[in-house]
Amino acid sequence: MAINRNYLAVDLGAESGRVITGTLEEDRLSLTEVRRFANIPVRLPDGLHWDVLRIWSEIKSGISAAVSGSVKQIDSIGLDTWGVDFALLDKKNDLLANPFHYRDSRTDGMYAEAFRRMPRENIFENTGIQFMEVNTLYQLLEMVINKSPILEVAHTFLTIPDLFNYWLTGKINCEFTNATTTQCFDARQRDWSRPLLKAMGIPEYLFRPVIEPGTVIDSLDPRVANEVGAGHIPVVAPACHDTGSAVVAIPAEGKDFAWLSSGTWSILGVEADQPVVTDQTLQYNFTNEGGVFGKWQLSKNVMGLWILQECRRTWARHGEELSYDEITRMAAEAKPFQSIIDPDFGGFLHPEDMPDQIRKYCNDTGQPVPQNKGELIRSVLESIALKYRWVLERLEEITGTHYERIHIIGGGTKNSLLNKFTADATQCTCLTGPVEATALGNVLMQGIALGQIESLEHARNLVRKSFPPSIYLPGEPKDWDRAYGRLLEVLK
Repeated sequence: MAINRNYLAVDLGAESGRVITGTLEEDRLSLTEVRRFANIPVRLPDGLHWDVLRIWSEIKSGISAAVSGSVKQIDSIGLDTWGVDFALLDKKNDLLANPFHYRDSRTDGMYAEAFRRMPRENIFENTGIQFMEVNTLYQLLEMVINKSPILEVAHTFLTIPDLFNYWLTGKINCEFTNATTTQCFDARQRDWSRPLLKAMGIPEYLFRPVIEPGTVIDSLDPRVANEVGAGHIPVVAPACHDTGSAVVAIPAEGKDFAWLSSGTWSILGVEADQPVVTDQTLQYNFTNEGGVFGKWQLSKNVMGLWILQECRRTWARHGEELSYDEITRMAAEAKPFQSIIDPDFGGFLHPEDMPDQIRKYCNDTGQPVPQNKGELIRSVLESIALKYRWVLERLEEITGTHYERIHIIGGGTKNSLLNKFTADATQCTCLTGPVEATALGNVLMQGIALGQIESLEHARNLVRKSFPPSIYLPGEPKDWDRAYGRLLEVLK
C-alpha cells in the first residue's frame, strides 16, 4: 500500500459544503477540513432554487486552498452531494437555469397525475425506489405537465454531482448511485427506465450513459486547473450520492448489521446483494438505492434533524439564538414521553414555523401540547428514535434477519442524546462514528479507484483503525415500549 496519499473530498450537503483533505499514511486515515461554507437556497418568483454558481465558486476556492496549503500533493479529487435534484443543459452543454431545490412545493400533488400515467405498483416494479414527492420523477413530471420551456429546449439531464463533475473535467456522465435516487432508473436493468420515462412524457434523449462509482472520469479541466493553481489531478466519481459514500465508511465487520445515516435526513437501512423489489417493500415504501461493488442499500428515509434545525431557525428569527448544545441540554432536562409525533408527517416538510406546526400536530392528535422548548425538542428526539424502531422492525420483516447492532454515521452522531434514545428505543447496541462518514467514504473510493486501497473490506478496516466508534448500550425498554405503542396509534 502506498504511503502519504492525499485525496480531496468535496462533500456537499443540504446545509453546508465542505472541502476536506483525506490523508492515508501508514495504514491510518486522517481528515483535515480545508474549507466549509453555507449552502443557502435562493427563493425566486418561480420557487426555491440551489445557488449552484456560488457553490461552484466555493468548490474552486476549496481546491485552491488545498493545493496552496501544507499538503504537498493532491492525488485525486472526488465529489458527492445529496440526491434527486438535477440540472438541464442545452445543446451547447450550457446550464439552462438554476436547479430547483427538492423542498420547493411545485411537486405537491404530483402523485395523482403520475399514477394516472402509470400505476404506483408499476412505477415501483420499474425502479424499486420509495415514493417521495421530492423525487426527480415528480419534478420532471411537473415540468412536462406545465410545458416548461426549459424542458422543451433541454438536451442533457445531469444530477447535481454530475453537473459539477462536468464543470471540473469537461466530461458528461451520470454516476450510478445518484442516478438511482431519481426514481427514473431501473434497479434490475441498471439503466434508465425507458418505459417509465415514456409513460410520463419525459424525453428519453436527455439521459446519458451511467458510470460506476470508483470511475476515474478524467483529469481536472486545464482551464479550471489554471484558475485554482492545480496541476494534472485525476477526478474520481466516488459514490456521488452522499449516502452511498457514507455507507462505504461504516466501520463494520460481517453482514448482519443495520446502518443509520444521521443528519438533516435520517436514512436507516441494510446492505443487500441485489435490489429487493417486492410487495412488502412497496407496502412499507422502502427504497433500493445503488451502492458500491454491486451492493444495494435497502433503506427508508426518516425526517431527521431537519425538524430540530427548523425549530432553531424559527427561534433565531424571533431573536433567540440557541446552540445545539443548549437545545439538547433543555431536552435532556425535560419530562420524558409527553407527546409523540410522526417525524414524517407532511406538515413538517416545509413549514413556515416548525415549533408552531409541532404544537398544532400534538393538539390535533389529542396529546399534551409542549409548553417550552425543552419539552418540544425532547418530543422530537424521542419520536425520531421511535420511528427508527418502526423502520428497523420492517427491515427485519423484509429480510428475515434480526439486527442487534446499528452503526450510526454522519453529523447526527454528535447528538449524544439522540444516540442514547436510539439504543433504548430499538434495544440495539449502537456504535457511532465516524462523524464525517460521507467525506471519508468519498476519500476511500478515490483510494480504491487509484489502486491504493484494495477493497471495501480493506477500506472499512482502515476506518476501524483510524476512527474507533463510541458505543451506546440499550437501557430499560418498558417506558419505550409504551411510547412505541403511542407512535403506532398516531401512524394509523
